[in-house]
Amino acid sequence: MRFFENMEARHYFWMSTAAAVVTIVLKTFAWWMTDSISLLSDAMESFVNLAGASFALWMITIAKCPPDDEHPLGHGKAEYFSAGFEGVLIFGAAGAIIWSAVGRLFAPVPLESIGIGLAFSVGSSLINLGVAVSLGRAAVRLRSIALEGSSRHLMTDVWTSAGVVVGLILAGLTGWIWLDALVAILVGVHILIEGWGLIRSSADGLMDAALPEERIAAIEGVLGSFSARGISYADLRTRRAGAESFVYVDVLVPPDWSIVRTHDALDEIESAIRKTLPGARVFTHPEPRPEPA
Repeated sequence: MRFFENMEARHYFWMSTAAAVVTIVLKTFAWWMTDSISLLSDAMESFVNLAGASFALWMITIAKCPPDDEHPLGHGKAEYFSAGFEGVLIFGAAGAIIWSAVGRLFAPVPLESIGIGLAFSVGSSLINLGVAVSLGRAAVRLRSIALEGSSRHLMTDVWTSAGVVVGLILAGLTGWIWLDALVAILVGVHILIEGWGLIRSSADGLMDAALPEERIAAIEGVLGSFSARGISYADLRTRRAGAESFVYVDVLVPPDWSIVRTHDALDEIESAIRKTLPGARVFTHPEPRPEPA
């Protein structure tokens, strides 16, 4: 099952890579036709998409590798490096965009062939929109932080392109050429914010962030269902590593239970939690239940 999930995830990243190559060509041609700094900023972000998709493909391949002697809990955290790397790339692209746009703001350059440039920009945005929606749905289904990061980045690119189109239309209608540079600066600020969000999500994952509250509540519900048999629990801990979920809990059983009976109960509890959280890795530890004073 994990093999097929890996192949499916790689399929989406190949699709993202192909889309990035096509949009780079379209946006670069649009910039070349118009000499618009905002279209250049849009093209630069597509270069970031290409680099991010390539790195994510590498990381998700590593993340899906089975556990080994050096990594007994698997390689799931590799996906967080992908989201963090893409966030850093966004920061670099945003800095270059803002630096170039500030100079153009004080020394505007006349724009040419705006209509053709806008047509190519809109075409590339529609491609990115379709790929972003596909990646977002796959991220939920495959529980992939790398796919989620790429989807969010592409959606940012779509909104960026929409802002560029509006800015160029206003510049053409009003004759205010400096709007082109202003839009490019706003694009840079916008993708800085998105990059920061990706870096934060990557850091949370690398620092063993707990599972979402609703999943923890579901685990607690499963554990509570065994209370009628004299079983309770303590020290429930959870964490997420890429697409994998980990659950650690101390199971408190009556002190007069045999090892066999306790072992059977733990197996049943682990199976019930995995049924609630498909694919979760559950680790239980038995402890004698304190007797009331």
